[in-house]
Amino acid sequence: MKLNSGVLGALLVTSALLYNALAAAQTNSPTTATATRPATTPSGQTSLPAEGPPATTTQTTGEVTRDPVVKKMNEDERQKVNTEGK
Repeated sequence: MKLNSGVLGALLVTSALLYNALAAAQTNSPTTATATRPATTPSGQTSLPAEGPPATTTQTTGEVTRDPVVKKMNEDERQKVNTEGK
């Protein structure tokens, strides 16, 4: 299929105009939109030092002593895993 030189020229001119129109549309975007900056200290997110004394290594975490039956079952299973594997 042979293209006529006039058709080829018209195609080139049209594509150049379309390219320029798209480039202009991207660069001429409105600049009236502004972003608000966050506050220097966000509200409700300030932290204060605790009033109580610092934690010590002797304080407990609230864990209670295990039931002797549960303790025995855990020891039995641990021994079984050590001798037989998983």
